[in-house]
Amino acid sequence: MKITIAIPNFNGQNLLRDNLPTILKAGADEILVIDDGSTDKSVDVMRSEFPEVKILINENNLGFIPSVNKLFQEAQGEVVVLLNSDVLVEKDFLENLTHHFKDKKTFAVNCHEIGGGPARAFWKTGYFEFGQENEKNEVQKSAWASGGSAAYSKVIWQKLGGFDPLFRPFYWEDVDISYRALRAGYEILWEPNSKVYHEHETTIGKLFKRRYVRWVQERNQLLFIWKNISDKKLKREHKLGLFKRLFTNPGYWVPYLWALLKIQLNHDRSLVVLGKGNERNDLEAINYANE
Repeated sequence: MKITIAIPNFNGQNLLRDNLPTILKAGADEILVIDDGSTDKSVDVMRSEFPEVKILINENNLGFIPSVNKLFQEAQGEVVVLLNSDVLVEKDFLENLTHHFKDKKTFAVNCHEIGGGPARAFWKTGYFEFGQENEKNEVQKSAWASGGSAAYSKVIWQKLGGFDPLFRPFYWEDVDISYRALRAGYEILWEPNSKVYHEHETTIGKLFKRRYVRWVQERNQLLFIWKNISDKKLKREHKLGLFKRLFTNPGYWVPYLWALLKIQLNHDRSLVVLGKGNERNDLEAINYANE
């Protein structure tokens, strides 16, 4: 089984210097980095200090979602391990990660980000919400696969169509593809012995104001629900929850109207894309990791 480690990068020259040495020792068949229009010396650093790395270059900054989709198109591995540039891995993190893909129903396996456990999802007051369990010592089901530190089956990724550009520039794209995979009957796991260290939001936090990031998160949560939830009871509950938020929090009108405009402009992508089969309903997919 051929393994590709794929890394999107933007202005991460120091992160690449810190993290690539251990990644190169992990035993992958291919290390693939896409530079998303960096203005620092990221490309020069990789070319001079890490010649083993295959580099893809976006001349202009396209953002996380199109960059990751391009990585998967170019990756030669049957399993693609997607890592953010701010992720430091333990040398043997691949050893316990990739054997899960012997089961053809496995879509993704999360690495164990030190300090956190598997993801859990739940439906609350008309909204799809998620959180993180405490660290565990055994393999667990996970509600979604993190776009920052998880391994994916490339063939299933392609069947599902990759990250949906509807969620640009960032957030909820990995929850969306994971939910579609679960609805289609695939499995998502969390592997405790694949240990990595993730310094979250080192790029987003520097580039965008906190209020804008919050609006994007809230907008994309709405887009996720409108796109994916088809259960009539859950949709009724969402309408009630949405009206309550709009009329108790005037600031919520910004992400709501933004989401409304965006899904209308991207109506062709607003349909649920499940791949082959539809083996879990909404509640089964939401509660997948709670079984």
